[in-house]
Amino acid sequence: MKQIDEGEIIGRVLAGDREAFALLVDAYKGPVFRLAFRMTVSSRDADDLSQEIFLRAFQHLGRFRQGERFFPWLYTVALNVIRNHLRKGKAVPEGESARGVPEVEDPRDDPADAVVSRERSRRIRGYLMRLPTAVREILVLRFYEGMSFEDVASLTGDSLGSVKMKAYRGLEKIRGMMEADGFVDDERRS
Repeated sequence: MKQIDEGEIIGRVLAGDREAFALLVDAYKGPVFRLAFRMTVSSRDADDLSQEIFLRAFQHLGRFRQGERFFPWLYTVALNVIRNHLRKGKAVPEGESARGVPEVEDPRDDPADAVVSRERSRRIRGYLMRLPTAVREILVLRFYEGMSFEDVASLTGDSLGSVKMKAYRGLEKIRGMMEADGFVDDERRS
């Protein structure tokens, strides 16, 4: 992705150049969609939420503090929209969660390994969906989005200690669900 000058673009949007906002959408549509998908496990919901997230960001851009990074602010908007969606019980039914973003396979990969990897990813998405939203949010931001615990704390409004504890407890719950389902990594069996 081409490096963009967020401050300059935001200044243009606030000055009335509405089309300039499309540059921010283009720059961040992938990460916003992935966050929405990982929190809902539905590509349809992720599409709808992504549009709503960018609409809200556009509507509230005047609240953005110039000089700060846009991406964390946008993620805060995204988390609020996703939380509201999940609170209203609009998540997709369990059976639909297997559909979604197709996973890209490397043709050099062993087909058996690819099947195991897809199954593991599907199960982990299912386990994540069974966690409370606040815990799922932290695990997605930390382990799927690669954010530091400090950044996660900043985005969620939780203390650093609380974020770490929720992550630990969430991972423990997932581990327990995996063991209960008899789904254990090959490395742990040896």
